[in-house]
Amino acid sequence: MNYEAITLEISDDIAVLTLNRADVMNALNTQMRAEITDAVRAAGETARVLVMTGAGPSFCSGQDLGDASSAAKLDLERVLRDEYVPMLRAIFDCPIPTICAVNGPAAGAGANLALAADVVIATESAFFLQAFTRIGLIPDAGGTYWLPRQMGAAKAMGAALFADRISAQQASDWGMIWEAVEDDAFAAHWKARAAHLAKGPTEAYRHVKTAIRSSFDNPLDDQLLLEARLQGKCGQTRDFKEGVLAFMEKRPAQYEGR
Repeated sequence: MNYEAITLEISDDIAVLTLNRADVMNALNTQMRAEITDAVRAAGETARVLVMTGAGPSFCSGQDLGDASSAAKLDLERVLRDEYVPMLRAIFDCPIPTICAVNGPAAGAGANLALAADVVIATESAFFLQAFTRIGLIPDAGGTYWLPRQMGAAKAMGAALFADRISAQQASDWGMIWEAVEDDAFAAHWKARAAHLAKGPTEAYRHVKTAIRSSFDNPLDDQLLLEARLQGKCGQTRDFKEGVLAFMEKRPAQYEGR
């Protein structure tokens, strides 16, 4: 697929997906959603880590509403069901670790697109904004799912009702994202984080995602059995054998991702 609204670059097992509509603060339109969905699926088959970021000074301003007359006629239920759901499922179901490198403001559906990733790293000057009630809507694009799980029900409710800006540092302190990084160090930092995961035990990472997500619904006994089953799978990988051998030989492990 030839991309116009995004770019996808894969090198050294790292896929970097860049939202590329900087002139409109990387607002999400139909084309961009379809391209993100396709690119995420492609990255999951060819890379060992996926990074999503934005071109220009913003990460993503959310749904592209265009002019007011077009926005008023927008069938939001259809757009969410037919365009957002496949995109968000592709990110959530991606078999490799996903990082969102939030390089600037993330608002509305753009904030929740970021939160769909496994790990969110933001530059300190960035902020997150659940802007929906400002135009008479509720948080969508997974916002009502991600927010209470990542920052707790009280913070999620306040963020949704008041639609206040949440600074990257606040988001980190509240558990909404993994970390906020000084602007000058941001690019080098997320690239180093991505490189670390790209060289790691990819199958173990996949099972980590499964186990942690399942814990929200499983009682303790079921979760312990799931851990045992997934650990058994990890124990059969070449990376486990390499990890043990490297530990015994006091050298860095050379993981193959299988």
